Amino acid sequence: MKLRHLQATACVAMTLVSVLPQGVAQQATSTVSNQTQVSPTVPAPTRGVQNDTTGVPGLPQAPAPRATEPLYLRPTFTNYSKGKPFFPNPFKDYTSTTYMAPRLGNTSKLDDLLHDGKIYLSLSDAVTLALENNFDIAIARINLDIADTDLLRARAGSSLRGVSTGLVANTLGGTTTTITGGGGPGGTSSGSGGGGAGANGIVLSTNGSGPTPEALDPSLTGSLEYESADTAQASPLFAGATSLNQNTSTYNFGYTQGFLTGTQVQATFNNNRVSSNNVYNSYVPQLQTVFQVKATQHLLQGFGTGINGRFILQAKNDRRITDSAFRQQLLYTVNQVENIYWGLVSAYEDEQAKERALTQSTQLASDNRKQLQIGTLAPLDVVNSDSSVASDKQALIAAQTNLEYQQLIMKQAIARNLNDPQLSTAPVIPTDRVGLDRLPEEDMPVEDLVRQAYVNNPQIEQAVLNMKNNAITIKAEKNGLLPVVDAYAFYGGSGLGGTVSPTAICNFQNGGTCASEGLTSIDYGTVLGHTFNNSSPDRGVGVNITIPIRNRTAQADQARSQMEYRQSQMRLQQLYTQIRIQIINGQYALTNDRAQVTAAQASRDYAAQSYEAEQKKYKLGASTTANVLQQGRSLATAENTLISSTGAYAKDRAALLQLLSSTLDRYGISIEAAASGTIAMAPIIPGLTAPKTPEAPKPLNSTPPPVQ
Repeated sequence: MKLRHLQATACVAMTLVSVLPQGVAQQATSTVSNQTQVSPTVPAPTRGVQNDTTGVPGLPQAPAPRATEPLYLRPTFTNYSKGKPFFPNPFKDYTSTTYMAPRLGNTSKLDDLLHDGKIYLSLSDAVTLALENNFDIAIARINLDIADTDLLRARAGSSLRGVSTGLVANTLGGTTTTITGGGGPGGTSSGSGGGGAGANGIVLSTNGSGPTPEALDPSLTGSLEYESADTAQASPLFAGATSLNQNTSTYNFGYTQGFLTGTQVQATFNNNRVSSNNVYNSYVPQLQTVFQVKATQHLLQGFGTGINGRFILQAKNDRRITDSAFRQQLLYTVNQVENIYWGLVSAYEDEQAKERALTQSTQLASDNRKQLQIGTLAPLDVVNSDSSVASDKQALIAAQTNLEYQQLIMKQAIARNLNDPQLSTAPVIPTDRVGLDRLPEEDMPVEDLVRQAYVNNPQIEQAVLNMKNNAITIKAEKNGLLPVVDAYAFYGGSGLGGTVSPTAICNFQNGGTCASEGLTSIDYGTVLGHTFNNSSPDRGVGVNITIPIRNRTAQADQARSQMEYRQSQMRLQQLYTQIRIQIINGQYALTNDRAQVTAAQASRDYAAQSYEAEQKKYKLGASTTANVLQQGRSLATAENTLISSTGAYAKDRAALLQLLSSTLDRYGISIEAAASGTIAMAPIIPGLTAPKTPEAPKPLNSTPPPVQ
């Protein structure tokens, strides 16, 4: 009994020391710069409030976010923001574009990991395969090209269709029953703030509204028509015949183009050729041409490049938002794959622990039956040990099914096609384990971590860009309050000619002179020359004015745009506050998790020593089957706790890097390679160790060594 008391005392001492941070006596005098070492009961020193930390008064007072680089990531070689070249083949503009079909097969890297019917998977391999095969990343990758099409529309003067910038979260997994707990004092969800999606209650209904910009792409119209009409005449006197036969050929053309200044230019060129049996016509056939150039300029509503070019600016911002959203998708999916991997590791180790427990209980049951046969053991002890074997078998079956499910979850996260029977049935063997080495972020001052998160977080980058779009909308809505005042000017000319009609009726009231007398035939070339030689000019200027009475619709939209902008400001400031809390909670989580792992390891070692000692006593006849089984159950519980706490630490460690948005940089993942879907260099993930079997219980000494 004295030995057991010494063991229990040693275990409790190790647990308490591991839970308490080192240098607890010095926490009361630690500086505020490292918040993880500040005692929660010591008053904070008096310091001045910094109302302006950026040099720009107002909210938010935080460093500017780092732009996702390089800008305009390309998943394909085609730049869909420029369209097809007009020269040397202008007809290409009228041909369809076929987007490449998605790859539905797996990359060859997955086959390379298959050996002897098993997939030996490291965490680096899992991340690499996810970057190449994961459907969530593949779907988000296409958004990069979709955003380019919006930029192409904006350069043509059209409105934006928008692009999805939320997270694609269709990959299953990320949680497991073998990992419970973890996290900081703020909750048990590891990485709860790692990636957000959606507008979070922000209204964006006025985005893109305001005066309609001018169409910047020119348009050419044409109307070619031939008409032959026979019309019965009620009074033949006016036509010279009972039936008027008239053939009309029309050749009309138009050209329209808008400009960023709010100017629209229209040019029309109309031609017609009329052949008729009307005896009063001077020319048969008659040729007539008319042209006019008209320029219209918005003077109030719709005036200026800022209003007409705002969709181009918004499309560029949206394209940068899409780049940032793709980076956020990478951070989210890589973190999810890490969670799945550590869930697989915990399930794999849990299954091995259940196998060891079954082996131990089976051996005990076998020994009990031998003792029962020689009459040194009561039948009740055999029944007790057999019951333990049945319970361990059930636990092993549950662990095996959980392991198979975690293997399937891992496969669907890193593969696109699971129809290969060998691939779908091959067990996945994780080859990495997490180390307990401290991350540099654990010892950094909280303010430095928070500042790093402010600079790198893609959500903040997207929020700032969205606010820029909101500011553009506010200007457009303000311009939309003005009346419509459009000044225009036009200039044109016309020409008339044809072949002199030989059947024209003479005007006897004018002394018998014929209508065609003195006229000469004029061919089309001469008519066209008269049209453009200012011989028959048509010119003018004018103003169109539209004043909406009360203007309540524009007032409502303009006020709404201001409200939405204020919402965006508050949401951005709230995002800064949330990230600060999440960073602090994430840093606390690693401290707590490491203490839990250390305590769980000590408990497991103590349970293993107790179980071994109880077995020795049982073999010497100084213990009972019930005591041995009780120590076996304690050992199984301690191993489960160690597996769960280690998995929680691994997940929280990855979650902190995701919160800091430094996962890609830390692992050496190229965002350009991820955008293309071809990963040439595997990520290098620090802090990993090779798997190792549980150590045998250390022999107990009369005096345990001091706790380190």
